[in-house]
Amino acid sequence: MRIVISEFISLDGVIQAPGGPQEDTDGGFAHGGWSLPFFDPEIMGAAIGAGFASVEALLFGRRTFNGMAAAWPDRAGDPFADQMNAIKKYVVSSTLTPDAITWENAELIPADGALDAIRALRARDGGDLSIMGSATLSRSLIEADLVDELNLMIEPVSLGGGKRLFPDDGSARVFELVSTTLASTGVQICKFRPTGAPLVTGHSDELYENGREPVTPA
Repeated sequence: MRIVISEFISLDGVIQAPGGPQEDTDGGFAHGGWSLPFFDPEIMGAAIGAGFASVEALLFGRRTFNGMAAAWPDRAGDPFADQMNAIKKYVVSSTLTPDAITWENAELIPADGALDAIRALRARDGGDLSIMGSATLSRSLIEADLVDELNLMIEPVSLGGGKRLFPDDGSARVFELVSTTLASTGVQICKFRPTGAPLVTGHSDELYENGREPVTPA
């Protein structure tokens, strides 16, 4: 299974609480719902639907799981809601117990040993294991080099602080841009995959020697 992270992300890399004011106020975050003004149902909705077509299971952190589990069962009868309710789901948590998980077809992965359990899921044959939101879990998976694809909806707004997607661990990670689509609201829908290659750095004179001119401001 491929591990695919899909996020709404600001220009300064924040993914905290894109969907509503009370979604996640940790750290005094005051911009909950910031992605909503930039949502293009035709372009972004189609991209989300196309990505979901290859998903075999969902993976969540506790906060995102609890929000989803409170919302989707009440929407039964809608085709997408029915798909969300029926699909296999995993939640990583140190506080939830199996008895507390009532969302259909959901299973607990204890936080202790979670990376090994997720690594074992990744080794299986099958479709994608998709992560949405779940900032802490997503950062941990990127840090552990367990992510096969990033689907990022890069929104034309900076938020000045909040939970970010990428770990501050001092490691450089190189990605290739696989595809990009521009929504009518200025959102760039970008698909990236890690190359596994090291970051190559050099001085400007070395770039000239290799036939590459450094980019300079206009």
